[in-house]
Amino acid sequence: MKQEIIIAGFGGQGVLSMGKILAYSGLMEGKEVTWMPSYGPEQRGGTANVTVILSDDPISSPILNTYDIVIVLNQPSLEKFESKVKPGGILIYDGYGIRTALTRKDVRVYRVDAMDAATEMKNEKAFNMIVLGGLLKIAPMVRLENVLAGLKKSLPERHHKLIPMNEAAIRKGMEIVTLL
Repeated sequence: MKQEIIIAGFGGQGVLSMGKILAYSGLMEGKEVTWMPSYGPEQRGGTANVTVILSDDPISSPILNTYDIVIVLNQPSLEKFESKVKPGGILIYDGYGIRTALTRKDVRVYRVDAMDAATEMKNEKAFNMIVLGGLLKIAPMVRLENVLAGLKKSLPERHHKLIPMNEAAIRKGMEIVTLL
């Protein structure tokens, strides 16, 4: 098994955290992992992205031109990365941040209305965990118990009380993701 993933969105949407949690989860399952963030002023509202590779075999390079799975959380990310999904791959998007139609017909497209669900849960910070839940429903590359352990590892101890809320958000994402 090898999954090459890029997650892209505005800084502050939890893009890098989502990638880090996915990477920690893979490590806990004994997988080979790379986590390569790309950001700068993006942390303050520009576009940020993170590449995560999970593999059963050694990873030759973390640098990729195309991906098995592309997750886009805003319009600029869709415009930049839609063409980077491998034919037959997966594109996941949040309906709140996308204004134009997707053009690819050779990939499976999923929508997860994470912003709406986070608002419904009265916790906009759960947005990224809802998206992660959608990803794990479509492509269960790591087990939920390892995602929760990854959350515990990546969150400062003072935020461990938020793990149950994050688990609920992941489960919500698993429920609401839809194939278009």
